[in-house]
Parts: sequence; C-alpha cells; structure tokens
Amino acid sequence: MGAGALYVHVPFCRSKCAYCDFSSWATRAGDPLMGAYAASAARMVRQAESLGLLEGCRTGYLGGGTPTYLGTDALRPLVSAMAPHCPRELSVEANPDSLAPDVLDALADAGATRASVGVQSTNAAELEALGRVHGPAQALDALARAVAVGLDVSCDLMCATPLQTEGSWEKSLADVLSCGVDHVSAYPLQIEDGTALGRRYADEDPAFNAEDVQAARMEAAERVLGAAGLARYEVASYARPGKACVHNQAYWTGVPYLGIGTGASGMLGAPDYELLRTAAPHLPKAPADAWRVRLTVTSGRRAFAEAAGMGELSYDLEFLTEPQAAAEDLMLGMRLSEGVGEDLLAHARDVLGAQAVDSAVDEARREGLAQARADGGLAPTRRGWLLGNELYGIMWGLAPGTVREVGISCAPAPHE
Repeated sequence: MGAGALYVHVPFCRSKCAYCDFSSWATRAGDPLMGAYAASAARMVRQAESLGLLEGCRTGYLGGGTPTYLGTDALRPLVSAMAPHCPRELSVEANPDSLAPDVLDALADAGATRASVGVQSTNAAELEALGRVHGPAQALDALARAVAVGLDVSCDLMCATPLQTEGSWEKSLADVLSCGVDHVSAYPLQIEDGTALGRRYADEDPAFNAEDVQAARMEAAERVLGAAGLARYEVASYARPGKACVHNQAYWTGVPYLGIGTGASGMLGAPDYELLRTAAPHLPKAPADAWRVRLTVTSGRRAFAEAAGMGELSYDLEFLTEPQAAAEDLMLGMRLSEGVGEDLLAHARDVLGAQAVDSAVDEARREGLAQARADGGLAPTRRGWLLGNELYGIMWGLAPGTVREVGISCAPAPHE
C-alpha cells in the first residue's frame, strides 16, 4: 500500500521560456511567496507520510518550474522532507543559471542523489531563440560542477528547434558528454498553443520542426550517445549502465505515485485514494469500479502556499476502470525500449479479452511498430520508436468506454 514514487512541483522560474506550457510563472528573485510555497510543499509531504501514503515510496522528483531558483534557504528543507521517502533515488530539476555551488552543496547535503539540468542547447543563438536565460559556457560549467559534487547528472537537450542544424545538434550532444554526464534526455520541440513559440508560428508549420527533421535529429542522438556508451531505454532517454532514471521508469510501468504542488499530477490505486480522502474529505468517493485514480492539483501557487494541507486544495480527477488501466499500462509500456512483459499482456487479455488484445498486438506487428520478445512480451521496433503516437494509439484504443472526469474545487481562484 502507498505510492511508490513522489513528485513535488515548484512553479517558479526566473523567466518563462518561449516553448513552455508547464505550470510555471516568472517570479522575482527572493519573492517571499517562494519560501511559503516550499514550506507548504514540505508540510504536505509530512502529511502524506502521516496518512501512510508514502510507506512504499522509493523514488522522488522535485520538478518545475525551476526548483533550484528557490535558493538554499527554501530548497534545503524541502529536499530534506522528501529524502527519507526516496531511498532509491531523489532527483532535483535545475537550470544552469540557478545551479550555483552553494545550491549544489545544499542539494547533496539534504539528500538529493541526482540533478536533472535543463541545458536544451549549447549554441547561444539557439538558446536565445528558445527564450533560455543561460549561455553555453554557463550550462557546461553547471554540468561539470554537478558531476564533481558527486551527484548522478542528467541533462535535457531539445532538437528540431529554430536555427538548429545537424552540426549544431551533434555539437550540443558532444558538449554535454564531455562534462561526464551519465544520462541525457533528447527530445523534439513541441510547439504548444498559448506559448510564445505557439503564437509566433500559429499560422505555419515551420520547416525546422518538420517530422522528418525530428526523426533525423533523434536518430543522430541515438548514434552519438550510443557511441559514447549511453543506451536508449525510453523513447527520449539515454543512460550509461545502471544510470537510468528509476523515478521516470515508474511512470511508464504503472507504479502509483503521489503528486504535490500546483499543477502536479499523481496516480493512486483506489485504496490509497480513500486514504487521501481522510485528509481531503471534499474529494468524492471513487466509483465502485474504479481501479486507478489520476489526480491533478488545480489550486494556484498562492492558494497552495497558504493551504494548511491537502484538504484545502482543488483537484481534477480521472477514474479509470481495471480494463482502462490495463490499456493505459500497455500504452505507457510501449515508451520503454524493453516494452512490456508476458505477465502484463496476460493480465490485459484477462480484463480486456484475449481476442481484442491479440488483435491490437497483431496490428502493431503488422504495421512494423512492435515485435515479439523471446519471453513472450512485446517491444517497440525502431519504426515504433520513431512513430510512437501510432503505436500508443493502438494500445490505448483497447480501453473501453470513456474515462470519468471530475473537477473538485475547495478554494477560491484555483488558477492564481
């Protein structure tokens, strides 16, 4: 019983990047709201512990936004509150401009084991086009310092972006590898509505972001990173042996996780959802056939900072039946290079029907998107990796009915 993973969201940034549609706001450095928010998040971690929701927790991720923008006084106690519940791994997301030596020391001292640094590019013009506030040298210095402190270090790189060329992309890959990182997430830019880039390119499909460019960049990443000893284990993630992000793997393998913070999402089994309801009685009782509950905190950053606990927050809820959860597990498992095992396929056949599951598997294989594993499981092919949405759609298409959605408000102005 209890969530196997913990996610805490920090919605503050120095500035809003041109591509970002996450729950984050540009915030003045030293704004007291950040300290109040971090204290509230730590308080809710302790509340979750008291409820028994973290009894099985092994990993954690402090994301954003930019958690390292909080500064050491607010960051250290929040990481310290999370660390006892994350014995296997505790990652903290960072931007290079806020990853100062004292922040790195605070992370390591408080119990963080891993830093995930948003580099995106090591080309100055590309960084400016993305709205990033750091420069190439600052990014590489931050990576090298994090490695030197002894943290496991990952970095994010973004491809198919404005001004990027094949050569500049491969240079960015080589630059971060030179710093000794053990993990790289390389993913194509998604131009989202409501972002600065979305408004800039609202009436066009820019050539730099075309599907064939995205595919070429991702193939180049696999080639360069593979030659350096980093193997792809998830659709956009590469790691040296033993350095895969355990927390992120929980998302793709059906491990229940608790989300705390504005915009944070979580996924709980029905019994743990009932535990949460003891602290948040305004949440509705789960339907009798609910197998899995997905929750997203919709309270804004100020409301979250002022809340005494999870019972004073607003949520969006999704209730999934066991068949819907099985289809979701198949879909998410196809993000992993290893795919899904025979045990998951057998469970899916039991709850979705053998004929429906076998038909979906046959379709995926016929389209060249998936292939049988020697142990009876199913894994994505190279084509399935590059055309992931087609493969995911086949698996999610097994889900019967419509997922029930409910919005629950417990505070005024949940958006701000």
